[in-house]
Amino acid sequence: WSGLYARIRAARAGKETFVVHDGPPYANGNIHIGHALNKIIKDIIVRHKTLQGYDAPFVPGWDTHGLPIEQAIVAATGVDRKQLSATVFRSRCAAYAAQWIDTQRTQFARLGVLAEWDAPYVTMHPSYEAEQVRLFGAMMRQGAIYKGLKPVYWSPSSESALAEAEIEYREKTSPSIVVSFALREAPCGLTEHASLLIWTTTPWTLPANVAICVHPDAAYAFLRVRAAEQAQHVGRIVGLAVERIEATAGMCGWHAWDVVARCRGRDLERLVCVHPWIHDRDPIVVCGLHVTMDAGTGCVHTAPGHGEDDFVVGTAYGLPVRSPVDAQGMMTAEAGAFAGIYYEKANARVIQMLNDADVLLYSGEIVHQVAHDWRTKKPVIFRATEQWFASIAPLRGAMLEAIRHVQWTPTWGEVRMHNMIAMRGDWCISRQRVWGVPIPIQYCASCGAVHADEDTIEWIAQRFSREGSDAWFADRTGWTPPGTTCAACGHDCFVQEMDIMDVWFDSGASHAAVLGHRVPFPADVYVEGSDQYRGWFNSSLITSIAVHGKAPFRAVISHGFTMDGDGRKMSKSLGNTVDPAHVCDTLGADILRLWVASVEWQQDQRLSEAMLKQTSESYRKMRNTFRFLLGNLHGYDVQLHEAHCASWSDAQHADAWSIHRYMWHRLETVRAQCIAAYDRYEFHVVVAAMHQFLSVELSALYLDMMKDTLYAEETTHPERTTVQAFMMETLLTMTPLMAPIMPHTAEEVWNTIPGASRDAVQLQEYTPIRYAWIDADVELRWKQFFVVRDIVFRALEQARNEKRIASSMGAHVTIEADAQTAAWLHTFDRLDTLLIVARVTVRGANRRSAAMVCAHEPNVIDVTTTPAEGTKCARCWKVTLDVGCDAHFADACRRCADVLRGRESS
Repeated sequence: WSGLYARIRAARAGKETFVVHDGPPYANGNIHIGHALNKIIKDIIVRHKTLQGYDAPFVPGWDTHGLPIEQAIVAATGVDRKQLSATVFRSRCAAYAAQWIDTQRTQFARLGVLAEWDAPYVTMHPSYEAEQVRLFGAMMRQGAIYKGLKPVYWSPSSESALAEAEIEYREKTSPSIVVSFALREAPCGLTEHASLLIWTTTPWTLPANVAICVHPDAAYAFLRVRAAEQAQHVGRIVGLAVERIEATAGMCGWHAWDVVARCRGRDLERLVCVHPWIHDRDPIVVCGLHVTMDAGTGCVHTAPGHGEDDFVVGTAYGLPVRSPVDAQGMMTAEAGAFAGIYYEKANARVIQMLNDADVLLYSGEIVHQVAHDWRTKKPVIFRATEQWFASIAPLRGAMLEAIRHVQWTPTWGEVRMHNMIAMRGDWCISRQRVWGVPIPIQYCASCGAVHADEDTIEWIAQRFSREGSDAWFADRTGWTPPGTTCAACGHDCFVQEMDIMDVWFDSGASHAAVLGHRVPFPADVYVEGSDQYRGWFNSSLITSIAVHGKAPFRAVISHGFTMDGDGRKMSKSLGNTVDPAHVCDTLGADILRLWVASVEWQQDQRLSEAMLKQTSESYRKMRNTFRFLLGNLHGYDVQLHEAHCASWSDAQHADAWSIHRYMWHRLETVRAQCIAAYDRYEFHVVVAAMHQFLSVELSALYLDMMKDTLYAEETTHPERTTVQAFMMETLLTMTPLMAPIMPHTAEEVWNTIPGASRDAVQLQEYTPIRYAWIDADVELRWKQFFVVRDIVFRALEQARNEKRIASSMGAHVTIEADAQTAAWLHTFDRLDTLLIVARVTVRGANRRSAAMVCAHEPNVIDVTTTPAEGTKCARCWKVTLDVGCDAHFADACRRCADVLRGRESS
């Protein structure tokens, strides 16, 4: 494809644009089948739109920052990243990413993907980083960026905050405990001491407990446990939600109890509890609507430093935010006796302390779904830290409105995206790593005030565009314009923020770095896997709404994931992966592309070696049809082709009812179907229509009928020329139609068509659909005839099996039908050719009418098959009575003898 992309751009310059914006794959390994599926879908769309006459530029991209590359460097070299300077470590990361960009670029190009491969957009390029900084600054000026202390997903294994898009849920076995918190005063009119029961799966968070949360409207009860063998707190009074009594009794082993008081949750508000072991802390009872009755006791242990709902309710009540866990997941000095212990190992110590304090009513285990870091595959925690956030609430209304005006394929994508945005909290965009774009914030060295005015952001962006973001880590000076002072105190010295931006902010900024600069904004379509509703689709929408007030895409297409032949997720450990490079090397890129186009990729799809072999067989049939068409254009005057086409475009043509007319009708019908299906992104419909037309209707039907004409008639015979005209038009029509899916094969065919443009097929445009050729009456007539043909073919097959005939070319077929049907059959010219037999006799009979022959009435005609009288022509193989009429060509029929004599004389 060398130079083809540039030639296409030049040919389409000034035309209406259609932009498929590339979601950047991550540059850290060979491409897999999911990458291939995604890029091929995009390429099919781009090629189709180009053939429609659009200027459809495709700028590929790569995502290059983030933890996986840091981990790869550490794994490959064994270095401790904390022992290297940030600039040295970043340079190694950049070299690693660049290496994989080159590898993946070659692999994508091998798939036949046309793109601006020499100038991709890359998130680590200085120009991209500069635009990302400008985007950050624009969002900050609009109040969409802020720094705050709140619990975020924290990955101890990555030592960094994570966003929701970086979380996946996996099964984990956790402790399950029920703990009593004594109340300092008797509740609900009771005169005795009582406790509230909480249930938790994270005992390690109890050092951060400051409250117990109840639902204000739920019914609660205080119970005296009367008798319970080996049960804790027998005779004591414990409180919990009425709906959770039975389940809690089952856990704790209670066999009997008395209800001594009832109340609503709001009646317990602000009661003071006793922390199980921290005697100078008095947790209070608070009310929250997030308390549910589907698990636990209805009384929720609340630690604002370790839970999002806890933080919200804690803020409402002015509770302190405690988070005694450090970045590595180790308990800090604030955790008292548990200091220096990894948080998960602290669970057992906490449980032992609760047991010693006689407040542990139940201790067991639970297997449940828990948030994990999608990179390291290890559990994450909620941990309150100061982070930078993108505020979602002020943008939510505009985002939800924008979603309504986007075309979603599949249509359920709109609902999915709406729900994600409607439920999404603020986006934590800061990461405690070094390989990424730094957050362009500075703090006054004197008073600590944040400094990020418009001039300074632009100053940083310009410096990034010249030097790249490495300069931020290499040089601690020169990041403000000359004369800049702190707006709060007037000091002129600043220190830099050393956190980097979330990689989803990197890729989500592509609309600012690419759209509007290299291609128009907004893009016509984004195409990615269905996981990107919470990823790239999401981050792109947030950042675009924040700065542009509208979505960066007019349409969004999502595709499913590729499973193995048994429906299992592909995995190297299972050995069930399919390597796209191997498929290209063994079967060819067009086979893989044909498979992509054949499946309904908007859902999860299956792929195996057997399925690829099946695809190869479909490809072989279509390819052989093209070979037959090309091989039988000998002697055709391509200069007169348009004249032939013009004559057939007249619906009143003398041969309007002929098989040729039907095939012209089918050709245009298929063309219309394919273009419409391409526009709907239903590529499997395109493949099905092409395969049906090429392999069945054209090859097995029309061309099979016309072989005698092509092989036996004189080169200039009008009937042969008519067939060749249709064959030529089929090549000129079907080759561009298959080019988006099978570009290598299309170019091979195009370069072999006699008289076709020497330019690449991708430089052509679809010719307008000739609607005058589409005729429903013609289609009905021939569909009825094909029913008769099937009946005749079954009779011929039976005669061959019974050894009554050797081949259909030596058969005499007699069709008996009612008078009306017989008359109808007589309207078909050359029935012997249409039925591929030696002779046909049609007889009218006194029987029920079959003028409208239907597939479900196959017995309305009778077919008799006998050997035809005469001798087999050595040239055309048809049995006729005139073989030997020309002594010079004694083994040829009259027609063949005339052709041969004419060739001798010429």
